[in-house]
Amino acid sequence: MVIEIIEKKFEDLRKDKTLDLHGIATLATSSSFSGILSNFVLRYSLNVKHDALKTYASLTALPFLSTIVTYKFLVIDTLYSGNISKDNCVLRSSLVSIICGVIYPSGLAFSKNGRLVVKYHTVPLPQKGRVLLHWFLLCHKNIKGMVIPLVFMTAFGLFGGLQHYGIF
Repeated sequence: MVIEIIEKKFEDLRKDKTLDLHGIATLATSSSFSGILSNFVLRYSLNVKHDALKTYASLTALPFLSTIVTYKFLVIDTLYSGNISKDNCVLRSSLVSIICGVIYPSGLAFSKNGRLVVKYHTVPLPQKGRVLLHWFLLCHKNIKGMVIPLVFMTAFGLFGGLQHYGIF
């Protein structure tokens, strides 16, 4: 009888979605802020003044949604199946936070603002074949500021992985 009660409590705990949402929402919101920061930095570096609403909206929504979906598939679902160790859970969580929280928003901001640079000619284009190198050289000083979100996202990923493993 005691074993049945304990099993029922474990099933209720696994079905309780409020425990999942807090950590994932924090991680996804910080990914959105990282997208906003990378868009601001790249718009400033490349002197882009046009279509601000389009780039900010997409760089807020896409990292948020991609972080939620990726974290759910790679961390939460494997925790539900029980086929993951503590180290593996923390590693997956931190990798999801780094990739979906810093690398993806920075790359997306670079491509969107790069298209706007070509469209509105805000920065003179170099010779054919050296456009990406030219843009990287323009942005490399300012993009170093993305180390700050990288540190925060890694810490959020580690903490979230430990917290979710502890819950499950």
